[in-house]
Amino acid sequence: MSDLFTPLKLGAVAAENRVLMAPLTRCRADAEHVPTDLMVEYYSQRATAGLIIAEATMAMEGASAFWREPGIYSEAQVTGWRKVTDAVHAKGGKIFLQIWHGGRACHPLLNDDREPVAPSALPITNDEVHTPAGKKPYTVPRELRDDEIPEIVEGFAIAAENAKRAGFDGVEVHGANGYLLDEFLRDGANLREGPYGGPIENRARLLLEVLDAVCNVWGADRVGLRLSPLNSFNSMKDSDPVGLVTWLAQRLNEYGLAYLHLMRADFFGEQQADVISPVRDHYRGNLVVNMGYSGVEADAVIARGQADAVAFGVPFIANPDLPRRLREGAELSEADPSTFYTQGGEGYIDYPALEELVEA
Repeated sequence: MSDLFTPLKLGAVAAENRVLMAPLTRCRADAEHVPTDLMVEYYSQRATAGLIIAEATMAMEGASAFWREPGIYSEAQVTGWRKVTDAVHAKGGKIFLQIWHGGRACHPLLNDDREPVAPSALPITNDEVHTPAGKKPYTVPRELRDDEIPEIVEGFAIAAENAKRAGFDGVEVHGANGYLLDEFLRDGANLREGPYGGPIENRARLLLEVLDAVCNVWGADRVGLRLSPLNSFNSMKDSDPVGLVTWLAQRLNEYGLAYLHLMRADFFGEQQADVISPVRDHYRGNLVVNMGYSGVEADAVIARGQADAVAFGVPFIANPDLPRRLREGAELSEADPSTFYTQGGEGYIDYPALEELVEA
């Protein structure tokens, strides 16, 4: 049997295979950030993943960085997500919820005119944000005060409690891609002084406080963490990404997490380094890698012991039965980027499974 299709224990969760579904923002929630029936169908179609990591979900109100991304802070949202988890479990699947705060990627037009917050008053400059009024430039965030940070940590703890009530098998803390926790981690976005700025141990303080709070809710063996030390998306940079991720890999050994989810590259190719090897050398838990893997490469990486599982993103959009296709060497369908962030079923729940293509 291919190594990609051997079972894996992710902490307390037994994965049937090592083909994980990466979190993918798809903007199909309603205007109140409540998961919809479209989302129930979408996730249940992909239940054969070893683990589904559901999309970035607002841990607290006022943290929206996309138009119509889901939340997990209201009763209606908990109820909506319960329909998703029930549908995935009915098909034998496992599903974690990725919880986040958008940080400086938030926009007043998405948050009832609230200004975004960040470690430092530095805006995103290499992109624009989708809003109900069209694409708009990012605004300059307000620097969070130290005395406001405990409220952020508590917001993640409440989100973790709500995810448990919604029936998830665990949660993934989003510490990647230029959102709040990542902004504190990397020195290109965090210029502050004091207990949350300066050396790595200070910049990582908020992330570790959030992990402590979330693990207190779930137990560490049902908590994952995603990191992207190289990714320059959302105007992110770090002066020493390898040093940062090496320090984190060593520190995270103290937690006993279900897994560490590591993005290996940069969307824009601006920062290049090998971040997987130092993490594999220093981190003793399950390592999940991500970004641009083919089935063949993923299998080889696992066979060589460089990772324990691979998370696939875009391939899961157009191939709801991706594990079967990879196992059988079947041709993969191509996803349509023009429908990635639209609100309807087109390009979302209408990609056929392999047997439907054969029947056609």
